[in-house]
Amino acid sequence: MTPKQVVEKWVEIFNRADADAIAELYAVDAINHQVMNEPLIGKAAIKHMFATEFANADMVCIPDTIFETGDWAILEWKDPKGLRGCGFFNIKNDKIVFQRGYWDKLSFHKLYNIPL
Repeated sequence: MTPKQVVEKWVEIFNRADADAIAELYAVDAINHQVMNEPLIGKAAIKHMFATEFANADMVCIPDTIFETGDWAILEWKDPKGLRGCGFFNIKNDKIVFQRGYWDKLSFHKLYNIPL
């Protein structure tokens, strides 16, 4: 798969809120760094994060644009409540090895009524 196709699959699985399936898109030693949080290292930690987040909020990722350059895909997204953000995905051998995301955590918590 191309990096863009991996991210398209990631969006599809994210919107199903399937932590097990989304974790399978990551390499065993992948890093997921949402810049407002400490980086998560390893597929198990990433899976746990998604399971927790999917349980806390009914999230939907609506892609605005997915760019691809080399082994990188860049996702600009929005959600139905008006939150916007972007993610950078480094893909090697059809697996996400590094992800960095930028979004407003305070707005997210307010929109989804999650305590700070």
